Amino acid sequence: MGRKEDNIKRAQKVMDKHEFIRNIGIAAHIDHGKTTLSDNLIAGAGMMSEELAGKQLMLDFDEQEQARGITINAANVSMVYTYKGSEYLINLIDTPGHVDFGGDVTRAMRAVDGCIIVACAVEGVMPQTETVVRQALKEKARPTLFINKVDRLINELKVTPEQMQQRFIKIISEVNQLIKKMAPEEYKKDWLVQVEDGTVAFGSAYHNWAISAPYMKKTGISFKDIYEYCAGDDQKTLAKKSKIHEVLLDMVIEHMPDPLTAQKYRIPHIWHGDVESDVGQAMVTCDSKGPTVFMVTKIWMDPHAGEVAVGRLYGGSIVKGQELYTIGMHGTNRVQQVGVFVGPDRITVDKAVSGNVVAVTGLKNAVAGSTVTSDEAIEAFEKIIHISEPVVTVAIEAKHMKDLPKLVEVLRTVAKADPSIHVEINQETGEHLMSGMGELHLEITEYRIVHEHGLEIQCSEPIVVYRETVEGMAGPFEGKSPNKHNRFYFEVEPLEPEIVAAIRSGEIPTEKIKDRKKLARQLQDLGMSKEEAKGIYKIHGTNIFTDVTKGIQYLHETRELLLDSFDEAMKWGPRSREPVISLKVRLVDAKLHEDAIHRGPAQVIPAARSSIYGAMVTAKTILMEPKQKVFVNIPHDLMGNVNRELLQRRATVEDMTQEGDMTMVIAKAPIAEMFGFASAIRSATQGRALWTTEFAGFEKLPIDLQSKVTTEIRNRKGLKPDPPTADYYSA
Repeated sequence: MGRKEDNIKRAQKVMDKHEFIRNIGIAAHIDHGKTTLSDNLIAGAGMMSEELAGKQLMLDFDEQEQARGITINAANVSMVYTYKGSEYLINLIDTPGHVDFGGDVTRAMRAVDGCIIVACAVEGVMPQTETVVRQALKEKARPTLFINKVDRLINELKVTPEQMQQRFIKIISEVNQLIKKMAPEEYKKDWLVQVEDGTVAFGSAYHNWAISAPYMKKTGISFKDIYEYCAGDDQKTLAKKSKIHEVLLDMVIEHMPDPLTAQKYRIPHIWHGDVESDVGQAMVTCDSKGPTVFMVTKIWMDPHAGEVAVGRLYGGSIVKGQELYTIGMHGTNRVQQVGVFVGPDRITVDKAVSGNVVAVTGLKNAVAGSTVTSDEAIEAFEKIIHISEPVVTVAIEAKHMKDLPKLVEVLRTVAKADPSIHVEINQETGEHLMSGMGELHLEITEYRIVHEHGLEIQCSEPIVVYRETVEGMAGPFEGKSPNKHNRFYFEVEPLEPEIVAAIRSGEIPTEKIKDRKKLARQLQDLGMSKEEAKGIYKIHGTNIFTDVTKGIQYLHETRELLLDSFDEAMKWGPRSREPVISLKVRLVDAKLHEDAIHRGPAQVIPAARSSIYGAMVTAKTILMEPKQKVFVNIPHDLMGNVNRELLQRRATVEDMTQEGDMTMVIAKAPIAEMFGFASAIRSATQGRALWTTEFAGFEKLPIDLQSKVTTEIRNRKGLKPDPPTADYYSA
């Protein structure tokens, strides 16, 4: 512990010298060596023994991470490194590579200014590599590249030096293609990675060595030497001559921006308040004396201290005892402790200043994605947009009735710590439903509930959450209030695909509409009529509510109630009470009673909801099923077995590429059919298949399955087998 505390003392001296701080993430496809690399960087900063680096996996300190050999949580470490005689503070976040934990990567990217993308020299650029590059660039985090496992190319694949260089060129060019495609316009050229300028490094994290062009010049080591050391099984000497932490931390300091530089262009991108205001300028200039603005990217559950909010301090400073607001929540919270993380250990510091990644206890109201400030009038940061959605659900029960209140509390805590987990109580059946990104995500969460929270639970088999939408246009449909004094007329139709894509990417905000004129312009540019764009009331998910009526008396007084009815209708569709997507809901007329007492919530909400549902049923509701892309790397002779396994699961093969004796199969499959795929593919290929998946959105469920699946869902939810007809809503 001594070395760590010494490191923190040195860190405190650098914490307020912005030019000597680097906030970085490490991101890659699963098993490409992120955590092994993090070990080496930590060892290089003198915080663990170099012999253990790459073997101890210090940042995989969770019991499940060790048991499964994968990273599940984004883990933070703050370390000091001396470069050219100056001490630099490096705040590093090691992120998961498994697709089920992609939410952690997205949130981590909000806290950092740069990212080391790790690519395996043998496997090259994989699907999740593409996803993490996209996540980094979306948050304007500058990328650099580390090509790992170079020793395996030489010793296992027996490539020649020329073939090795060809492989490197291919990987660099593929990463640059992604950067060209996804980087912000002004950085498309500057952020390309190149061997010559030192933004690309090569090496073996497991064997503790790396090399880059600047380091080659400095030490005289060449690619030829590297090839000979690896082929001659003498990587230990190579690790002494070309230390991985020196090569990579030099690259980080040379090429990653410091907070002062990064916040100038990142703040206008992630915060849409007035940049010229006092608080805007305090963040842009990284002023530690300005108002406190802290972006929470993770809630960490500490068994002793309770909830720890981890995130980036963009403005001002945080000290013990300070009163802070969480935007969107009532009241203030008092800061109990401020600290920095060193893997599993959290070491307290006297004060945290802007430009750093810090850990704060006492912020009871905060969740991952919250903006915490010293002034509640400050605009919140932009919502973090996740690439995937929770699509797999289990019903959870407490084994013992006495534990029921504890179950509610634990589920709330779990959802707070991991916003990718969605928890709800089914009002009809009283079930507690927990939705996650995939089977593994739910398995890990169930394990935590039992072992970390000490609660015995029973879980149902996982089920898939479908979505509802409409095929055509319908309406106006009349919805009458129970007292028959109020009537609403709604029309519905599918929302323009361009607008759906813009909502999904975060271009169109789904939170409270702040600038209606700007939003109307955006929607018109994407193909919506001027009248509809001007009348936007609310956006719920990928559904839009627009008011195209003219001069209806008392309508503005019922506006909030109409928004509640819209929210309710979009949360549970009429076909099978699944969430609704990609729908445009238009209010075209209304007749309201002049006396406010006759148009209260009990009258307006059922009337508006019936009108929306009736229009949807008339327009023909359909179920949309979640799909995922499946990437399988397989020896050529086993391809038939893989194709057979995929076709049995309603998968469509989209592409096949061959490299040497390996074939990469890319398919798209319904998530509902993919349960148990892991063990099935292992036995079909004697464990020789490498496979991965990524979320691929929702597509229409085949016609022959629509009524079968609808009935199954309705039976499971305790509803009548047949969905209501339009007559049911006009009664």
